[in-house]
Amino acid sequence: MVNLETADKALKSVYLGVVTEQLNAQVNPLLTKIEQTSSDVWGKDIIKVVSYGLNGGVGAGDEIGSLPMAAGNNYAQYKLELKNLYGSIEISDKAIRASQSNVGAFVNLLNAEMEGLLKASKYNLGRMLYGDGDGKLANVAKAATAATNTISLTSVKKVAIGMVIDVIDNSGSKKVSQARIIDVDRATKSIKIDKQVSTLATTDYITIQNSKGYELTGLGAIFGTKDIYGLKRSENTWLNPYTKNVGGTLDMGTIQEAIDFVDETAGSAVNFITCAYDVKKEYIKNLSANRLNVDYMTLDGGFKALSYSGIPLVSDKFIEGGEMYLLNTDDFKMHQLCDWRWLEGDNGNVIKQKLGSPTYTATLVKYADIVCDRPCGQAKLTGIVCE
Repeated sequence: MVNLETADKALKSVYLGVVTEQLNAQVNPLLTKIEQTSSDVWGKDIIKVVSYGLNGGVGAGDEIGSLPMAAGNNYAQYKLELKNLYGSIEISDKAIRASQSNVGAFVNLLNAEMEGLLKASKYNLGRMLYGDGDGKLANVAKAATAATNTISLTSVKKVAIGMVIDVIDNSGSKKVSQARIIDVDRATKSIKIDKQVSTLATTDYITIQNSKGYELTGLGAIFGTKDIYGLKRSENTWLNPYTKNVGGTLDMGTIQEAIDFVDETAGSAVNFITCAYDVKKEYIKNLSANRLNVDYMTLDGGFKALSYSGIPLVSDKFIEGGEMYLLNTDDFKMHQLCDWRWLEGDNGNVIKQKLGSPTYTATLVKYADIVCDRPCGQAKLTGIVCE
C-alpha cells in the first residue's frame, strides 16, 4: 500500500539522483561548462582569493648586475553570500488517499509533480545564468491609474504562464505579492495575473516571488556597471569585460576582434559563444553569403552547437536580441555548500504537511552562486542588426 512513508523514501532514493543530474547537466549548454565545486565556501559566504595581472619578479641584466626585484602576484579577495535556490512540489491529501491502493496511479502522480518541478527549475536556472542577481524579469511598459490585472511589459522573453511573481515599485516595495501569471500575450507584450494591482507606473517591474536581490550572480552582473564580488570596478579595471556595440550587421571580423582582444589583453582563450536566436540566424546567413560550410558539433549533455573555428556557438532564449557573449568558461565556477538536497524535518522526513492546509509539500534546495575569476577575459557584442 502506498503511503507518505513510501513517497518519502521514493523522493530520497529514486528522484533526488535524477533531479540532480538533470538540473546540473541538462539545463542548457552553458551550465554544463561551468564546474561545480564546494571549495572557497566559508559558512554562508563564498570567500575566494584570485590573482590578476602578471608576476613582476622577472627581468634581464648584465652578468654581475642586480637581480630582479621580487614582485609577486597581485591578489584580490572576492566575497559574496551564497544564494538560496528552492523548488517545491505539493500533493493534496485527497490525491494521496485516492491512490493508496494503486501503486501505478501514485507513481504517475509523483512523476507529474516532479516533471513540473524540473521544467520550472530548468527554466529559471537558465534564466538566472544571464541575469544580474536582482531578479528583474521585465519593466512595466504602460502606466495604469485604475486597478487592473493586465500588465504591459517591455519584454515577455522571461515570463511564462504559471509563474508566481511580485510587482515591485521604484523604491523596492511590493505593490502585489505572489500573483500567478494566468496568461501571456506575446503579440502585445502583456501578462494577466490572478490578482489586481491598484496602479502601475513605468518605473515598476516584476520579479519571481520573493526573489528580488536573491538570484544567481549571472552574466548580467559581470557585464553590468555595478560593483561586483565586494570590489569596486573603478579601482579594479580588470573587473571590466570587453564590450562593443556593433551597431550594424554581424561579420566574422567583429567576432574575431573580440576573441583576439581578450587573448591579447588578458591571456584568455574564448571557448564558448552564446547568442540570441536572431544573432544565430544572422551568423548562418553570413556563412551562406560567403559560401562557407555550416559546421555542427555535439556538446556534453547532448546539446547541438554550431562551430566557429572549433568554438561551440549556441543560441539561448534568455539572451536579448542582437547580443552575443564570447566566454572562457574555465574562468567560471559554481561554488556550492552542497548539491541539490531535500529539506528535511526533525524526523528526517522530506514530505511535510503544509500548515493549515490538507496538502503535503517537499522542497529541493541548493545554496550556491556563480563566480567568474577573470571578468576581463570575457567579451560581449551588442547592437547586432539582424535583418
